[in-house]
Formats: sequence, structure tokens, C-alpha cells
Amino acid sequence: MAASLIKLFVTATASTPVATGGVVTTTVDPNVTRFNATITAGMITTDTTIPAASFLDDNGDAIANLPAVPTAGYINVYVNGLLQEGGLSTLTTASLVLATTAALAGTPVVLEVVDYSTTSSSITTEPTISAPTITVTT
Repeated sequence: MAASLIKLFVTATASTPVATGGVVTTTVDPNVTRFNATITAGMITTDTTIPAASFLDDNGDAIANLPAVPTAGYINVYVNGLLQEGGLSTLTTASLVLATTAALAGTPVVLEVVDYSTTSSSITTEPTISAPTITVTT
């Protein structure tokens, strides 16, 4: 009989760790600011550009700069009370640009900025994690 290689045969199975009993507390407290302006004829050129200084805050106070678009949030733009599609406006701290020349002088514009960057989550009760079991047979 010819020589043959004898290989070790091993099987292993493991169970997945299980976490139970943990409690996560999430606090969602968005910072919402609104600004309003009225379009004037001078704002309508190749687009409609509304400078930051043309906006008033919710208290009716003039502002110097608009907020930047939040990385953890969004903006809504309402022209004459109608919500506009997201791709039709560009917000910078200096202005709000509407991709249209169809807006008429005297049209009201409302800018709403919603920022969720203050949202936080924490584990208030640590979960109990069971260690996996491993069975090896040879």
C-alpha cells in the first residue's frame, strides 16, 4: 500500500455574543431659526440673489449674516408661502440665491434653517453581554 498523508480534522462552532438590558438615552433638540425677506427688483438678475442684510429674524431684527447650511440638518425655502425644491436655492452666510428670474418684486421669502448638531445619545445602563461559547472537536 502506498504512503498517504494523514490530515488533522477539526471543526469549531461558536455562538454569537448577546447583549441584554442596556438603556440608551437620545436627546434630540434641534436649533431652528427662521428668516424672512421681500424680493426687490434689484435682486433679480441672472438668478434672484437676496443679500443677508435684507433678511429679518423672528423678532423682526435685521441680521448681518445668514447661518451656513448645517452639516447635520437642512434648510427649507418658502417663496410666496410655497416650499421650494431643494436644488433651486443656494445658501451662504452672505446671501440666499434662488435659481429663478420668475420671482416678482414684493414676493415674500422665508428661510428656515434646522440644525441637529446638538443631538446626543448615551448609554445610561450598560448592557450585560454574554461571552460566546466555542466548541472544538478533533
